[in-house]
Order: sequence, then structure tokens, then C-alpha cells
Amino acid sequence: MPALDGIRILDTTQYEAGPSCTQALAWLGADVVKVERPGAGDPGRGLSYGSEDAEYFINWNSNKRSVVIDLQKPEGRVLLQRMLPHYDVFVENYGPGAAERLELDYDCLKQIHPGIIYASVKGFGSTGPYSNFKCYDMIAQAASGALSVTGMPDGPPVRPGTTTGDSGTGVQLALAITAAYIQRQRTGQGQRIELSMQEAMTYYMRTAISLGSNFGENAVPRSGNSLGAPTNLYPCRGDGPNDYVYLMVVTSRNWEALCEAIGRSDLLEDPRFETGVARIANAEALFDAIAGWTREHTKHEAMRQLGDAGVPCGAVNDTRDLYRDPQLVARDFIHTLEHRERGSIRILGNPMRMSESEVELEPAPLLGEHTAEVLTQDLGLGQAEIRALEKDGTIHCR
Repeated sequence: MPALDGIRILDTTQYEAGPSCTQALAWLGADVVKVERPGAGDPGRGLSYGSEDAEYFINWNSNKRSVVIDLQKPEGRVLLQRMLPHYDVFVENYGPGAAERLELDYDCLKQIHPGIIYASVKGFGSTGPYSNFKCYDMIAQAASGALSVTGMPDGPPVRPGTTTGDSGTGVQLALAITAAYIQRQRTGQGQRIELSMQEAMTYYMRTAISLGSNFGENAVPRSGNSLGAPTNLYPCRGDGPNDYVYLMVVTSRNWEALCEAIGRSDLLEDPRFETGVARIANAEALFDAIAGWTREHTKHEAMRQLGDAGVPCGAVNDTRDLYRDPQLVARDFIHTLEHRERGSIRILGNPMRMSESEVELEPAPLLGEHTAEVLTQDLGLGQAEIRALEKDGTIHCR
């Protein structure tokens, strides 16, 4: 049985911070009903594709059901409020003040459903001097310090390539929702959950902070790709922009294994590299010695040979490599699904592997695909009532 089987979630989120949360819960078996606006639906549907079914949307909304309700209309809000008692959790990531204007804030919904778990993602939280500021992924990453520690030592801060400001916050919200649900089983009480994207991102900053901050007294400098010789990024054979392998040598055993694997046992006897301090002092010469070997191998050859020798390393996979990575393929992490509009698609799977909870991966829904189904299930509406609501623009059915 899926771990979260029976939990129902009313999802009014859009783009990524909220959808990443509800997708994680759906992957664990929760019934997630995504409420979208008429017309374009979640704005993420049209991102970088120009239709309702962008790859971006598909990647963040698998295993959900889509219902279209016009929450700008009083009739639409009333409909949503009627649905609310059938759900355990309400999730929103509206901009500052929007939930209150729509009368979908916690205080309003608690009056309808006292046991509701009301979960919010806010850029900077609902209190404090920045509470009315708008926020997106990289704004949260900048405000949390992530950009300050990313980049080369002699260059400007650099935008991280991953969107942990959004999805990292979303996964934390999913954990909090699960905890609140367990607590409600014991106490019978619902509650409000709020995550600030800025605060959530500081969770991923703790290691960087600990490497020279002195509990906030200093600004930790950027270190580029090096974390102390010989840990670094090394070029490999090929002329592609990602033909590199990253080596992380943190123990004496790692160091010895590296030297043996690249056929340079002489480095173990070289006084320039005898200790960790010495290796850092002679980092340039050591880099050249190791790069002499890596340049003779492709990044995947280097990873296989060094990995077999016990050296922690990783080929720099690009987004094309991911879908062909032998490890991910062998573990059935790459899924081929049939999408009703996009046809055969490949997406990455659920990383949360549980021996007693299995949920089949399903493609993201079409806009309004489940409107009639959900309204019939929740409110017992007949076809005539559904057609009337659709005719006046309150809902849309696929």
C-alpha cells in the first residue's frame, strides 16, 4: 500500500516551490488535486514551450489530478470552500496578500474546516520587513547566501544551476505536512505551516557557513571548484563543455588509491605532496600531474577506473547524459510515459525508494482533465450541474 494512501491534498500552487512539494507527496501515494485557473492554468504549463504542456510543467506535476476553477469569481471560491472538508491539506504559494484577497487564507478556511492542515510557501515569510517582497528561486538563493559562495575566487558571485530555492523549499514543506498529519492523528488538531524560501535555503548553506564563518563573524569566500588539493575538477578527453571529472580526495586512503589508479605511485614519495598541507602548497603542480592522466580518458572512462580503484569521483553529466547514465538506467530511474499531448516522453523518477510503498509514475495531467471527476467525487454533482458551472465560466472540463 502506498505510504500516504488516503491523504487528500488540495493544491493551489504554481510554478515550482509548491508543485515540487505536492508532487513529492503524490509520489508517496497522496491524492493531489491541483486547482488551476481557466485559460492557461498553472503559468508553468506554458514555460519555454508555448502551450499547456511544457516540459517544465510535466516534470513538476506527475501523479496529480487537474481541476479548473475560476477563483477570481465568488462562485468559484464558494465551490472550492465546499470541496475543502473533503481534504486533509490545503497548499498555497500565492504572492503577498493574494490568499487574503481571495478569502483563502488560514483564518477563513479554518472556519470551514477546523482540522485542515494549511501549508504556505512565502518568499520571505508573512512577517518581517521583507514580508511584502516578491520572491523567486534565485532571489531566495541570493538572500540566503548561496550566490556568495558560488563562483571563482577572483570573480563575481554566480547563479547556481539548480533551483533549490524553489524545490528545496518544497521538499521541506512536504516533510512538514507529513509531520503535521501524524500530529493530527494524535491530537485531532489541524495547524498552519509556513516556509520562508529564504530561511529554507539557509538549510543548504550550513556546510558552507561552517567553513570559515566563525558563527557569522566572517564572510566565507568563494573557492571555485577546489576544496583543497587534490580535490578539484579535472579536464578529460574530448572537446565538449562538460568533458570533466570531479575528484574528491579527503582521506589518506583516497590519496593512495588515486596515485595507484593513475600510475603515479611516485607522487606518494614526492616531498611536495607528502602531507595535506604540502599538497595544498603545491596545488598547481599536483593538478598538472593528475590532469595528465585524466586528459587521456573520457570523463566516463575516468569515473569507472577511478571509482573501481576506490577514488570518490563523478563524471560531469550534462542533461543529455542523465537520460543515458548506466547507473540511473540500471536502477529503472528513467521512465518512459505516454502523455496525451506530447506523446512518448522520458522523465526522471521518484528518488524516494520505500520497500513497502510503491506508486506507479503517471504523467502530468492535462488542464482540467479531472474537473468533472473530482466535483462528482467530492460534491456529488451531476452532469447537468457540471455543465451549468462550465457554461457560466466557474469551471472548465477537459
